[in-house]
Amino acid sequence: MAIGTIVEYVDFFINLNMGENVSLLSFVNNERMVLKAKLEQKSMEKEPIRIGIGILEQLILEMGKIGEKEVLEKYKIKKQ
Repeated sequence: MAIGTIVEYVDFFINLNMGENVSLLSFVNNERMVLKAKLEQKSMEKEPIRIGIGILEQLILEMGKIGEKEVLEKYKIKKQ
């Protein structure tokens, strides 16, 4: 798994440039569902997937506490 931090997930989302139609929250929820499905595949290494799911769940909790816009701003600043 190439993405290993919240900053990298936010950066990846921003660089996808999906416009206003896709929120960070929907992107993160979709990514989490994909990773959970990958956990069921026997040939996949499980630990990196679990780490990714944990990172996404942290991001979801943070968006719930301070809001999506604030999370985007917070991690955009950390990247620069």
